[in-house]
Amino acid sequence: MFAANSMIFVPGSRADRFAKAKAAGAGLTVIDLEDAVPAADKETARAAALEQIATGEPGWGLRINAVTTAAGIADLHALATGDVMPETLLLPMVESPVEVEIVARVLGTRCPALVPLVETPKGLRHAHLIAAAPNVAAMMFGGGDFSGELGVALAWEPLLAARGAFILACAEAKVPTIDVPFIGLDDADGLVAECAKAKALGFTAKAAIHPSQVSAIEAAFAPSDRQVAEAEEAIAAYDAAGGKVIRFKGKMLEAPVIKNYRAVLERKGSKNNA
Repeated sequence: MFAANSMIFVPGSRADRFAKAKAAGAGLTVIDLEDAVPAADKETARAAALEQIATGEPGWGLRINAVTTAAGIADLHALATGDVMPETLLLPMVESPVEVEIVARVLGTRCPALVPLVETPKGLRHAHLIAAAPNVAAMMFGGGDFSGELGVALAWEPLLAARGAFILACAEAKVPTIDVPFIGLDDADGLVAECAKAKALGFTAKAAIHPSQVSAIEAAFAPSDRQVAEAEEAIAAYDAAGGKVIRFKGKMLEAPVIKNYRAVLERKGSKNNA
C-alpha cells in the first residue's frame, strides 16, 4: 500500500544531499538516477543510491532510468543481482504495461512496490493498463516531460485535461495518484493553490523538488485531525452494526462511504510509511 502524502527527489549523484532531503519529512525520499544525473555519473550515482538503501533506514525510494534505455537495463540488473532493494521503485517514461511486467519478472519475489510515471501521450493512452500491471502500488503524473511533448507550459491549465484523463485511468485500476512537482520555488502561495486543485481533482499525493515544499504538501494532502476522528467514529459505528447500512450523525453509512473513511485512516501519519 502506497500511503505517502508527499515525495521528494534527491539526485543520486549528490550523496551529500541525501540526509538533508530525508530530514524534510516527506512520506517518501526518492534517490533519482534518471533526469537529475548526467550520463557520466550514472554508475557512481547508482552505487551511492544502493549504499544508502542498504542502511535499512525506512522511507527511501529509488527512481531508475527507463527500462527501454541502456542505463535503465543496467539499473535493473544491479537490483536483480544485488542484495539491496528499495521499498519503492519508480519507473520513468512508461508507455506500456509490458515495461512494468518486465521489471516485475526480473525482480521476481523481491520486487518492491512499483510506481510508473506517465510522461507522454502514448503512456497516458495506456495508463489504465499500466496501472493494472503487476506490483503497481501508485502512479505518478510526469507533467514536466508531458508539457514538453505538448509544447505547453508546465502549468495547471495547459495540463488539466491530461491530469483528468490520468486520474480516471488510475481510478479504474484503483491505485493512488501522485502529482508532478510545482516548479515555482519562490511561489509559496502558488504551491498551496496547486496542491488544493490537485487534491480536489483526485490526486492523493504530490512530489516536491525542494525541502521547503514538503510541509505545504503534507498540510494539503494529509487528513486533518477532524477528518481522522470522523473516520474512526464512523468505522466503529459501522462495524458495531455488523457492516449493515446505518444512519450516523445525519449521514448514511454504507460500504462505499466506509471505504473512503478507511482511505483517510491509511493516510494518517503517512510520513516514512510508504
